[in-house]
Amino acid sequence: MRFISLVFFIFSFSFAQSSYEKGKELYVEHACYACHGHELEGMHRYPRLANRAKGYLSYKLKYFRAKKADTQQQEMMIDFALGLSDGDIDNLTTFFSDYVQDTLKERYDDSFKSYGDGGS
Repeated sequence: MRFISLVFFIFSFSFAQSSYEKGKELYVEHACYACHGHELEGMHRYPRLANRAKGYLSYKLKYFRAKKADTQQQEMMIDFALGLSDGDIDNLTTFFSDYVQDTLKERYDDSFKSYGDGGS
């Protein structure tokens, strides 16, 4: 019994990893980063997608795929969502909800201290 549960756990873990990678490939393939950012952080008026609830994201993508939108800004998502299958939506939402930043970069080092009077 333990062996069967171990095999099931390993299989589901490997499936989750492959679903994450497929979602990452779809994100790049459909150029989602143009509006939502390379780190899924959201840009300008476009929402952040990283680590959001999978159910909510799935609902929204299926809503867009059904040619529905609440705002004019959301209407642009309809064209992107029309070509997505249920499997694609599952892979994308797995990538969004389980997102781990590939590279941890510091954007600004606030520990910098100046010395002296600033003259030469």
